[in-house]
Amino acid sequence: MKILMRKYEEKDLIEMIQIWNEIVEEGNAFPQEEFLNLESGASFFATQTYTGVAVDAETEIIYGLYILHPNNIGRCGHICNASYAVRSQSRGLHIGEKLVLDCIEQGRKFGFSILQFNAVVATNKHARHLYERLGFTQLGTISKGFRMKDGYFEDICPYYRVL
Repeated sequence: MKILMRKYEEKDLIEMIQIWNEIVEEGNAFPQEEFLNLESGASFFATQTYTGVAVDAETEIIYGLYILHPNNIGRCGHICNASYAVRSQSRGLHIGEKLVLDCIEQGRKFGFSILQFNAVVATNKHARHLYERLGFTQLGTISKGFRMKDGYFEDICPYYRVL
């Protein structure tokens, strides 16, 4: 399996929306509660600074994706934010690492100098381990900052890394 990282294309939207909605349905990582449809998904991904996909070079199956956008405006406009989604059947294949590394590269290309994650759920051990291994620093903990799908409030851990 050879994974290519590239900018998303319109032909990717159906798979991207399925992967995104899978994370929303799991209810333990993304703040969104509404599912994307073809119209809202096309608009959502098109309005990002960059949307990247991890694609199998042979089969063209999309294993994961990310969105990159400013975290703020004006004097804080040099800080970007990103979200990552990996197809559940593809977890454990280091797709997330490929997504984050490509995101860092794209963030630099778009002139950002810091990548910040505002709300990494404390129980998302795999993501937290990956971010720390890739040089991100945890900024602290926000107690009960994320409402899980079952209604329980979990802590969130903001992270950042200089690009």
